[in-house]
Amino acid sequence: MQIAIDLPNDFVASRAVSEIRQEMRASYALWLYQQERVTPVKAAELAGVDLYEFMGICKVNRIPVIDMSREELLEELAGFVPA
Repeated sequence: MQIAIDLPNDFVASRAVSEIRQEMRASYALWLYQQERVTPVKAAELAGVDLYEFMGICKVNRIPVIDMSREELLEELAGFVPA
């Protein structure tokens, strides 16, 4: 599906359409992910990137990918036994 929006000419005049399209896809994917409406995998798909690149986008935007407290993470790691 395609969605069309109007943007001010001065905003788009200095940028490539493909760049704007990618940024908008990533922004929408980030928003959906923050709202807990999609998984990281689905958000990456919506953004048109792989999961690791989406995780990098999250990091740049200071959006946590692992939603765990320090204590929960330590508890989880305590369950792993080295092979």
